[in-house]
Amino acid sequence: MESLHQSDHETYRPIVLGRGGIDLLLVRTCDGFVLPTVEIPRFERVAANLTSALKIKYGCEAVCLFSPDKAGLPPPGNRCNYQVLELIRTTTECKPPAKWLTIDSLSEKEFVDPTDYAMALRSVITSTGQASDVQESFVRVGWFRELQDWAEEAIRPRGLHLTGKFSQLNASASFSLVRFDTTGPAVWFKAVGEPNLHEFPITLALAKCLPGHVPQVLGTRPEWKGWLALEAKGIDLSQSCDLGDWQTAADSLAKLQLESLHNVGVIIKAGARELTPLYLSAMTRPFFAVMNELMEQQGRTPPPILTRAELMMLCDLVDESLAVMEKLGLPSTLGHLDPNPGNIFVSQSGTTFLDWAEAYVGNPFLSFQYLLEHFGRTVSRDPEATQGILKAYAPHWCPLVSAETLKRALAFTPLVAAFTYAAVDGRWRDPVRTQNQRFASYLRSVTRHMHREANQLNAHIDIKYCRLSSASAGAHSVPLFAYVSGRSR
Repeated sequence: MESLHQSDHETYRPIVLGRGGIDLLLVRTCDGFVLPTVEIPRFERVAANLTSALKIKYGCEAVCLFSPDKAGLPPPGNRCNYQVLELIRTTTECKPPAKWLTIDSLSEKEFVDPTDYAMALRSVITSTGQASDVQESFVRVGWFRELQDWAEEAIRPRGLHLTGKFSQLNASASFSLVRFDTTGPAVWFKAVGEPNLHEFPITLALAKCLPGHVPQVLGTRPEWKGWLALEAKGIDLSQSCDLGDWQTAADSLAKLQLESLHNVGVIIKAGARELTPLYLSAMTRPFFAVMNELMEQQGRTPPPILTRAELMMLCDLVDESLAVMEKLGLPSTLGHLDPNPGNIFVSQSGTTFLDWAEAYVGNPFLSFQYLLEHFGRTVSRDPEATQGILKAYAPHWCPLVSAETLKRALAFTPLVAAFTYAAVDGRWRDPVRTQNQRFASYLRSVTRHMHREANQLNAHIDIKYCRLSSASAGAHSVPLFAYVSGRSR
């Protein structure tokens, strides 16, 4: 039971600062002071769980600022989970043995673990602006109250006011995601840092060009790369197993893409990737060369190890598939490389798509394929259900492409989508990353998925002449995200 508990939870030592960095929350023991300790679920949102645990255990409503630098700390201090937070208000009176103490009144000898004292001092210096090399927006105390004041001003023209209730979901020195309750619909503040700085201009461009499909932006903070938006209406797809909801999302995705046709230049200028078949084909041989190395490093079977010959044949087939896509002349539209069901909200008034860091301009059917993959992984692999989603999406393209072109494009899309998903972000080029066993396992898994898609394609398609049998239209095989289920090695 103990080992299971440790695998499911992580222990944190929150450094909670009060009065602008003057006070520190501590727990008194018979041996001296220690930082508070809380346990939160592993692999879940740290900010959301940490602030909730602090509120329950210590009566502190706080916001996360940053994870302090642990460089130079001796073990075991360098392995502890520390997080710096700022007190916003107390919800209950602080009960013994927890108490607030002025940081200037403390010394190292009063702490059970000297590392706690060192980390607290380091955090105060960083969060109060005493460290001259700190540039990030959300490390300093006081930023959250500034955000609240600004959000109040931004929503006032709509007749709304903040109620004081909020939830912090994500937090770091340069990222932030906060939900604020108002006297009407809730609003969300999101800010982005490296490597997702492009999400800020893309979000603003889409809000202007495609206002019916993305959240309504109420205000921006360019210096934070942040924006405030109305909460999306409806239910997110991650909570729905209803085929009708997924059909609505597919229908809306097609409409969004068609409406984007006249704005692709603006969207590319804002920072979206331009994914042409030529751009993708330039990556095929380098990508499969790395995959050959990773396959040779696989220590055991199953799953199967693809041979060099199989990988080269797969590489040729991906190249040929991209050439077919180029020849089909599909329109380039806005697309999403990761249409996570949790970021798609379906309501009676329409569908809202969130989180556009993975926006691209190119083959529209890649996004549809990823939506199908999510449906198959989370809801159903029933071919009739898959065809139901296809019927909601495909007819929108009939005015632009012939029925035969549409069938061919949909047949080749699963293989092209799998390659694009694996290759486009370029992490496979980093030898340090590929030495990570978990990441190498993922790359091998997605390559095996491509191999299965290639076999499926070969069963129905003559690549040379691009003849399509009726059985291949909308073909759907093993999901791209199978590695999430633990099938990778």
